[in-house]
Amino acid sequence: MIRKVRDMPDMPSPYVMRDWKRVSIQYDQIVFDFEAKGDLFPLIWWDKSHHNIDRDTFGLPSYLGMKREGDRHEAINTASAVLGATLAGVDKSNQNGHNWVEMLEAYYNTDNDEELFLNRTSLKAGTTFWYEIYPHVLLYSLAYYYPQVGRLEDIMLQTADKWLLVCQALKDPLTAIPDFNHLSFDFDLMQPVDNGRWKEPEAAAGIAWLEYMAYIRFGGSERLDAVDGCLRFMTLREGNTFYEILQPYGAYIAARMNAEQGTAYDVDKLINWVFDGDSECRPGWGVVTERWGEYDCHGLCGSLTDWGQRWDEPHDDTFKEFDPKRSGYAFAANTFSLAATLVPLVRYDSRYTRAIGKWMLNAANAARLFYPGSLPAKQQSCAFFDGGEEDVFAYEGLRKWWDHQSPYATGDPIRYSWGAIDIGLYGSSHVGIFGGIIATTEVEGILRLDCLRTDYYRSEAYPTYLYYNPHPEEHWITLETGTTESIRIYNVVTHTFLSEEQFVNGSILLPPSGAVLAVLVPANGKEITTGSKRLINDIIVDYNIEV
Repeated sequence: MIRKVRDMPDMPSPYVMRDWKRVSIQYDQIVFDFEAKGDLFPLIWWDKSHHNIDRDTFGLPSYLGMKREGDRHEAINTASAVLGATLAGVDKSNQNGHNWVEMLEAYYNTDNDEELFLNRTSLKAGTTFWYEIYPHVLLYSLAYYYPQVGRLEDIMLQTADKWLLVCQALKDPLTAIPDFNHLSFDFDLMQPVDNGRWKEPEAAAGIAWLEYMAYIRFGGSERLDAVDGCLRFMTLREGNTFYEILQPYGAYIAARMNAEQGTAYDVDKLINWVFDGDSECRPGWGVVTERWGEYDCHGLCGSLTDWGQRWDEPHDDTFKEFDPKRSGYAFAANTFSLAATLVPLVRYDSRYTRAIGKWMLNAANAARLFYPGSLPAKQQSCAFFDGGEEDVFAYEGLRKWWDHQSPYATGDPIRYSWGAIDIGLYGSSHVGIFGGIIATTEVEGILRLDCLRTDYYRSEAYPTYLYYNPHPEEHWITLETGTTESIRIYNVVTHTFLSEEQFVNGSILLPPSGAVLAVLVPANGKEITTGSKRLINDIIVDYNIEV
């Protein structure tokens, strides 16, 4: 179902799985520590500029070594750090006497009357869609976990209304479909912005996600109409719209709309666009399906065509001949963020369960290569940086080939001479997405993926986990339910119960090279089927049963 996942190994090699929840919590402890010691520490500082709010907020550098003062910070870093820690189980609304969640209101730009949650505290929209929409994705995600904190829900409502206006302003009068073939949108002039160089049509995916979250939370048929317009723009379009980070949100919303609203959007098209690397607006942007040097790097997200050097050439920045044998540049933030949409997607379209499980195993294994402790010194641009035993600061990216090495952990600061260290906090701050979703089991290579953790504004659901077995033989794994009540296991992949057995804690059998989407339901729950949905005690466990 996902073409490029077929090219990934069932079991990546070498296999080294980090404890991503531990990495997430340790990262949070270090970056939010005002007393952290070291040449580059502490990282956090107080921003007393009071932009948009009448109190202090905080800042984090986007890269290690950057100047730390005033309002020099980005929401894609600070908000993702707060969200990541939250997903890993940390209450960021009350941590060491601070409400880090409420402080993020500083990014709601009201001093300049823009009234959008943007990447900086003094900014106007109209430069780049993804940088302007993605901070809203982070905000809405936080509003789900902290609905009573500050003005988060009010900001969510107000900004959803503004993005709704964009959908209406871009609507084609003949087709009633908004045209997102633009760079951005100017809210003062209420018209699209273009630069003649590139376009970011994946904005449709991001806005579809925003409007559907707002629809579920606040209602309004006009929001549902906007979601429909965004998804029709994408599914009727011939060219791949993937530009940076928003495209997967469209695939997720298409699957969820099909399941919850009875629509028939082409999920297969949208999800394969995420992986294929044939983007019309950013050629080569997709998911890696290669072994780089001695490491499987399958599953990482970024550029598949970023130029590399010849084997026989020294490091020379003027040499830019495209060489497919050397080309590839994956990014930490983009890789981590993919899991936020693709893992919960399987709840709404279980056809992708095995493919997503296989991709996640490869991505979770290869993502360790973003961290200094996973590669020899000669295969990283900042080997002088001592990340300590915790090793929680990731390079911005991983190149397929650089300086006669493959792979090579690096980033843009040194390459483009605007920074001294290629360790990127904005990517590291996203690690909590993996930390909140991924847990290991007693069988090497079999992960437990939490399908509810990033399934925001969903209906009530029973615990749901994706298990992928990469081995050619079946395996039993222990299932700890976290409850004292007896349960049964419903497998959404086969649309059947695994067995009639009832247990509190027990084991389940995974098929060889297969996957199970396990829903933990009450042992004596009342089962009913209505249309394509199966419910236990009036809670949906399967959206697409075979009838």
